[in-house]
Amino acid sequence: MKTTVDEALFDQKKPLNLFIRYYRYDVRLFVLDMICAVAIAAVDLLFPMVTRFALTNYLPEKKYGAFFLIIGAMAGGFVLRAVMQFVVTYWGHLMGANIEMRMRYDLFSHIQKLSFPFFDKTRTGTLMSRILPELFDITELAHHGPEELVISIISLIGATIALFMINVKLGLILAMSTPILILIAILLRKKLSGASKHLKESTAEINAEIESCISGIRLSMAFGNEERQTEKFQNKSWLYRMARARYYKTMAVFHTSMESVVSVLTLGAIAAGGFWIMRDELDIVDLVTFTLYVSVFANPIRSLAFFTEIYQSGMAGFLRFVEIMKVKPDIANRENAIFVDRVDGEITFEGVSFSYSQDESADMVLSDIDLVIPAGKTTAVVGPSGSGKTTLCHLIPRFYETRSGSVKIDGIDIRDIDIASLRKNIGIVQQDVFLFAESILENIRFGDPDADDEAVMRAAAQAEMHDYIMSLPDGYQTIVGERGVTLSGGQKQRISIARVFLKNPPILILDEATSSLDTVTENKIKESIERLAKGRTSVIIAHRLSTIRKADQILYLNERGIEEKGSHEELMKLRGAYYRLQTMQLE
Repeated sequence: MKTTVDEALFDQKKPLNLFIRYYRYDVRLFVLDMICAVAIAAVDLLFPMVTRFALTNYLPEKKYGAFFLIIGAMAGGFVLRAVMQFVVTYWGHLMGANIEMRMRYDLFSHIQKLSFPFFDKTRTGTLMSRILPELFDITELAHHGPEELVISIISLIGATIALFMINVKLGLILAMSTPILILIAILLRKKLSGASKHLKESTAEINAEIESCISGIRLSMAFGNEERQTEKFQNKSWLYRMARARYYKTMAVFHTSMESVVSVLTLGAIAAGGFWIMRDELDIVDLVTFTLYVSVFANPIRSLAFFTEIYQSGMAGFLRFVEIMKVKPDIANRENAIFVDRVDGEITFEGVSFSYSQDESADMVLSDIDLVIPAGKTTAVVGPSGSGKTTLCHLIPRFYETRSGSVKIDGIDIRDIDIASLRKNIGIVQQDVFLFAESILENIRFGDPDADDEAVMRAAAQAEMHDYIMSLPDGYQTIVGERGVTLSGGQKQRISIARVFLKNPPILILDEATSSLDTVTENKIKESIERLAKGRTSVIIAHRLSTIRKADQILYLNERGIEEKGSHEELMKLRGAYYRLQTMQLE
């Protein structure tokens, strides 16, 4: 499925117009839903009038056959109404689910395009809330909204006309009450909207807290902080409960007000009708019919109240959906971006400066970096924590945008290269390996989703992981658990390396890939890494200097920039920062 709505429209159109656009893929279901809704309203309107006709014309004349024929016809009408109600309930909800699915796809697709800075500032649980529960409310609005509105309007207009036909005085009583109901709805709508928006925000916050607590549950146990985490969760739950209480209170005032007016209206109509019967200005059949129409008149009022409720809830969710859709990626393809197939891999930094903050006064993480990383060679980056080693590497696949200067690959500014094709040429092995809660096979295949099983196995063998995998009861179908919890650190790293073997990129970035491993495991994985780096442009961020002695070029990076550059032997002869770091690790 492709994106269903042009994202540029989110800056140009009003939210309601954007919402309506999502119906265009389900026009047939929408038309069917509306036809059935009109049919339901018609049956409800005809029932009191047909009852009045039968009671007035057939019973007094003792035309019992005709009377029961009318009763049979009404029974058939109610059977038809039941069929229509099934269509509205099932197919209407299905239409709403289709719209929700497309919105969810558009939102997830858009989120995938957003840049690292967005995810640096946004909690996972908040995004999950916007993708799941908030969009569910849109299903109810997409289905019940138009349907309830059509049924209500037809019923109100039809019932009002019928009431005036029966008795003008009673019709005026109901007509005069309508503005009161509308006024109540308008006055309470804003409060209901605010309460609904606040509830959505509270829901997102508690979802974020749940995601955070569950993700860090092992850490909580390790530090014995379960009670503290429970207390934090209870505080969020209390705020969520307060938000729901506020919403329910507003909703209760709304519904109580509407129901009270409808009840007073019904009672007033019966009292007035009884008074006019006493004066022989109304007969009992007309009063019965009128009372039936009061019920028909009251139902759409209740439906409008329900519509107001789902509209506020659904639109609150939709507005938060639009809010995310309006977020522009910090990094996007330029017009006429160049598609690159397979690069040679020469990387050049020219006057590169970078800061994570857009504030002009913010401290630079990197300042005026000039650097050439030769194609097919290995370049290692060392230096103290916070010197910008990882940031330097993150600029190569354009995870972040440079503040000034340029990064080039094979002489082409990476800002002129199509982002997807740029990243296809780069493989990354990080210190913190992320594994999906799927099989080992699918986790390795993530390096190349189109690869067959044999290619996956070859990649695992190159990463020295195949024999271990085959020793498992389920082999490559073994589920690794959340974030690969069933595997050791070394095993997770080998799967990460296997992914890159499968991807087979010309540029390789190793971000402290072995720093968290023990020496024995590190030495085993080092062989896989050397095999992986062979013939590729490799950039290695190293914590343990023993792993980079064979590098063609070593950079010592600190807060001032590149302080030293050369081979291991050259830097040792300088007896500078690299030499001191090397000496410290040997002690």
